Amino acid sequence: MDCRITNDFRVFGNKGPTIKADEDSKRIEPLIEDGLVDEVLRPLMSGKEAAVYVVRCGNQLRCAKVYKEANKRSFRQAAEYQEGRKVRNSRQARAMAKGSKFGKKETEDAWQNAEVAALFRLAGAGVRVPQPYDFLEGVLLMELVADEYGDAAPRLNDVVLEPDQAREYHAFLISQIVLMLCTGLVHGDLSEFNVLLTPTGPVIIDLPQAVDAAGNNHAFSMLERDVGNMASYFGRFAPELKKTRYAKEMWALYEAGTLHPASVLTGEFDEPEELADVGGIMREIEAARLDEERKQAVRAADDAPPNKSEEPPPPWMQ
Repeated sequence: MDCRITNDFRVFGNKGPTIKADEDSKRIEPLIEDGLVDEVLRPLMSGKEAAVYVVRCGNQLRCAKVYKEANKRSFRQAAEYQEGRKVRNSRQARAMAKGSKFGKKETEDAWQNAEVAALFRLAGAGVRVPQPYDFLEGVLLMELVADEYGDAAPRLNDVVLEPDQAREYHAFLISQIVLMLCTGLVHGDLSEFNVLLTPTGPVIIDLPQAVDAAGNNHAFSMLERDVGNMASYFGRFAPELKKTRYAKEMWALYEAGTLHPASVLTGEFDEPEELADVGGIMREIEAARLDEERKQAVRAADDAPPNKSEEPPPPWMQ
């Protein structure tokens, strides 16, 4: 059987119906030529930054994630996501900063490599993410996250949960966010649309925007948003979850160097009492005193008869 992609590719082998191969699917051909993929079976989904296909590798079904070119993506590589990411050398950094043709290619490669690196890092740490297998020519080959029938697992957004299920899955995902943070990463775009539900529990997907917790000044705000999205979604089924404050609790432990995968979180967080700003209070008192003096001076000027020989009023009274 010829496994190359030509004008058509077949769904489920030679006997299945054919569908037209598109530009993205043709980019999987290098993986076929290298023996990493035997057959492209069907498109799975097309998102803001990639198209995903179900492929056959020997007797296993896997996913091929084809990253879209920058000018065909709706997702922008916002500066806050790129902050703190390492580059290979100073030449690459200068080119990326200038936005030259070479720099744009390097920026694109760095963006794609970020998810690949994050997946290998997180999978190695035991985080529930799709197992990555290989990355070639802008195509990521990884595990197909399936439901009990072997079909693609649904997103959290597509399911309705009982309150106890919502609490269970929420607690599990909070533990996964902690585990990610312990590896030094924040997802950065976690929501019910980036979590798949399998018979063995949730799986976190889509990590090209993952940020370095220690090297990115926006890391905490992204963590807080990720955790907040989870509380908001699962709070539809278990309303008490909306009041939890896990982000600040885990971040305080992370900054103190005491966060670990087995950390017991309560979902509560008391803001530390700040020391009184004596200098600020004194400045406010002084500003109030000067303001009162100005008002009295204005009133005195209004009551006094005009005197052409008087000095002009100071600027703050004009």
